[in-house]
Amino acid sequence: MGSPRALLTLLLALTSAAATPNAGLKTWRRFRKLPYPGDKAFLYDTFPKGFIWAVGTAAYQVEGAFEKDGKGLSIWDTFTRGGSRMARGDVGSDSYHNVRADIRAIQQLKVSHYRFSLSWARIFPNGTRGSYNEAGTGYYRALLRRLKEAGVQPVVTLYHWDLPDHLQQTLGGWSNPELVGIFRDYADFCFQTFGDDVKFWITIDNPFVVARHGYGTGVVAPGIKSDPDLPFRVGHNLIKAHAATWHLYDRRYRPRQQGKLSMALASHWIKPSRSRPESLRECQCSLDHILGWFARPLFTDGDYPPCMKARLGSRLPSFTPEEREQVRGTADFFALSHGATLSFQLVNDSLKFGQQEDLDLRMLLYWVDKEYDRPPIFVVQSGWYVLGNTKTEDPKHMYYLKRFIAGALKSIVFDGVNVIGYTAWSLIDGFEWHREYGIRRGLYYIDFNTPEMTREPKTSATFYRNVIHKNGFPELPENRPAQGVFPCDFAWGVSANSIQVETTPSQFADPNVYLWNVSSNGELTRLEGFSAPPLRRSANCADYATIQQQVNEILHVGVNHFHFSLNWSALVPAGDVARPNATLLGYYRCFTRQLQRANVTPVVTLWHRTRQRSSLPAPLDANKWLSRGAPEAFADYARLCYRELGAHVKMWITLNEPNDEMVSYQEAHEMLRAHALAWHAYDDEFRRLQGGQVSLALHMDWVEPAFSFSREDVEPAQRVLDFKVGWFAEPIFGSGDYPLGMRSWLRQLNSLELPVFNEEYKLLVKGTYDFFAISHFSTKLVTHAKEDSYTYTALLEVQHMIDTTWILSPRPVVPWGLRKALNWVKEHYGDVPVYVMANGVQEDPARFKDSLRVYYLYNYINEALKAYTLNGVNLKGYFAYALSDKRDPEFGMYGQVHEEVIVKASLSNYRNIIQHNGFPDPGAAPQRCPAAPPSCPGCHVLEKRPVVGFLTLVGSGVLITLGLIIYYATKRHKECY
Repeated sequence: MGSPRALLTLLLALTSAAATPNAGLKTWRRFRKLPYPGDKAFLYDTFPKGFIWAVGTAAYQVEGAFEKDGKGLSIWDTFTRGGSRMARGDVGSDSYHNVRADIRAIQQLKVSHYRFSLSWARIFPNGTRGSYNEAGTGYYRALLRRLKEAGVQPVVTLYHWDLPDHLQQTLGGWSNPELVGIFRDYADFCFQTFGDDVKFWITIDNPFVVARHGYGTGVVAPGIKSDPDLPFRVGHNLIKAHAATWHLYDRRYRPRQQGKLSMALASHWIKPSRSRPESLRECQCSLDHILGWFARPLFTDGDYPPCMKARLGSRLPSFTPEEREQVRGTADFFALSHGATLSFQLVNDSLKFGQQEDLDLRMLLYWVDKEYDRPPIFVVQSGWYVLGNTKTEDPKHMYYLKRFIAGALKSIVFDGVNVIGYTAWSLIDGFEWHREYGIRRGLYYIDFNTPEMTREPKTSATFYRNVIHKNGFPELPENRPAQGVFPCDFAWGVSANSIQVETTPSQFADPNVYLWNVSSNGELTRLEGFSAPPLRRSANCADYATIQQQVNEILHVGVNHFHFSLNWSALVPAGDVARPNATLLGYYRCFTRQLQRANVTPVVTLWHRTRQRSSLPAPLDANKWLSRGAPEAFADYARLCYRELGAHVKMWITLNEPNDEMVSYQEAHEMLRAHALAWHAYDDEFRRLQGGQVSLALHMDWVEPAFSFSREDVEPAQRVLDFKVGWFAEPIFGSGDYPLGMRSWLRQLNSLELPVFNEEYKLLVKGTYDFFAISHFSTKLVTHAKEDSYTYTALLEVQHMIDTTWILSPRPVVPWGLRKALNWVKEHYGDVPVYVMANGVQEDPARFKDSLRVYYLYNYINEALKAYTLNGVNLKGYFAYALSDKRDPEFGMYGQVHEEVIVKASLSNYRNIIQHNGFPDPGAAPQRCPAAPPSCPGCHVLEKRPVVGFLTLVGSGVLITLGLIIYYATKRHKECY
């Protein structure tokens, strides 16, 4: 099969055709049909050779020196001195005096291009040639010269929102058509003066914000909000000014300078609130009102989008046929701006038309590609922001950059969009327009309270530099799926928090007398007032219909182990093991025996923690594990279970996931004692006869440093693992005490909450295991850098966050986290046998073709194989979680609709992996394992069909039937592939 790029080239060759009106409308349907979750998985690949990597700034945000060397006032200088505004860009980042520092930062990033804007008022203080300022021109000449010396290409913006104030005061700014000619003349000077060194020009940045929010809402300069129709007249003039400038460059300068010119158009992304055609049309209309307002005249037909014309009517100016011809085709590439300037900031609800805004650069790129007939797209502004108090650690910004860059890469590789460059915004912190200094968007941190204005690289800068160096995200060996198999004795299992319990036998339980109309329709009619004599025998395992039903469901998965939990509070409700619930105990005994006879090894948990209830017997429920004698009571309960069920159970879990964040240190101390007593009880009293194994299972989601290249985040990640996993693991598998890191951290906080192990306690707890069992579901990132928008744990002084490129459901799906967790166990506790006792993902139970769970199980098991084959982890078994939605909602491989049991696609895929014992290399010799012994012949006497026994009396052509009907409810199984 060819590479994605080769296949894509062929597809594009076959489908290349001129864009049709509203061709972008297919975007939402197309992405809805892409394979989930495979299409959402992170793409490891690189950008095309020659891809443009850029970083950018805007003059008013960073230059400062607002009155120096003859510069005139801009509308922002005036705007920030009026109303209730608190800050100004008079100094900004002081780039006017820090050209060398800016160039040094640009060089450190290794970008190929630097986008910056010219301050119109610095060159022409009153906006026209007659006010020419040589010092301003000299500043930009020097900047261009230094960029050339650094080997960095400039991308120059003629107008980035800072109109000379004189033009606003005397002519009304962009509301006056005279600005078209004045702007053209300003551009003419810039092309003539700087053009030999510039190959990419941007005429006007984000005309939507200029028109709507400068002359409509008044949110940005010049702050006009008197006429609701004025923004459309302003937009009309901006388009004409751009077109006039493009024709000027094309006719007079392009033949010699060989540059390209466009207008930077910003857009949000929008997704339908409902899956209806009208919702898609409203999404299209939303994009037309923001992006299409300017893009359609330039890239399509020289006129406004039909949706705008239909909804705005006479409020929208019209182009003459000559003007349409003048405007059409006046862009050499599509300059796209996306991110925090507009998205979720300056898109009013009225322009969303009842739909939902989203941050999806990839879909926006695809829409532009289809709507405007595959133009080359240069992303000239992209990024996010952090709050103003954030310094050099900006994880939020870093992961949004990763998300947007990854989206652009998928757009190229998977969607065939001609993306030619990407610009991270911005180079340095600066004045953020209407948000002033309340947010930061720079890759370099600036302390605005210091005169030096030193540029300090943030972690986002380090990340961006690494991406540029690698030209994307090249696939590494650890990213590739592994081939190989697990050992022959590998434990393949499935887990369930509980099983369906039937305390009243449902087989052989109907005492009714029936009439059988044998001569007509053969129906059975119950005879009122008559009953058969009661059965005079004790209950038998075969009396419980649910046992064989559940065992058959487990067998259908193909596993050789089944893990479930007993209910302590139900088995010993009064806390007295001398008076257990005999019926329930008998049911468990039957269930485990039937599993064993079917060659499925039962793995039984004695106590399973749930957030809703303690699962402890009533006398212990009030104070839970802090109740007097709770550990001893648990040990007695364990002895009861060992004695009654041990003949069939060879793997025991004392405590399942006791390391919950809701558990106090004192409770945990008692739980460790309870586990140790239960383990010693088995070791001393039952192991020799029964030959089983006992341990506990710890919840162990992986914790990864948010900045893997920062030592300052490695330590917090280790701290979290000490507090979450080492808390229970170290006393049992390690030193017999809590982790040193845990004790020293609490001591540093002057906390005395962590109990002390005396020598007797250490000897009791240490070594009370036969294997290391973990439940693993997901991965989180942690950083020591506090950002208000993420979950912060004050005790550990860590910020929890996620990588925004991860698949969510609702927890992140991060397969490599399991491998890292298994390696952590090996690194800390050596060659201990390890079982993944529960691993699964939450998915809509109505999704029987549960593609997310199929993806999850395949990739997590593959990472487990890497841990076994590549890292030498002594991995003994893997248990998928969970068996059925009925007992574990949203996690099951069996679904259910009323009485119909549905076999989901994930079950069939998991069974296939089990049958191959992993992911065998097609070129390798097949693995030869001893055949498993057949399950006992008596295990399937009761098949899933009604069985009826009769005793008949003949009379008058009717048989009077006395009998027992075996009501064994048949459930149809339906498999989803």
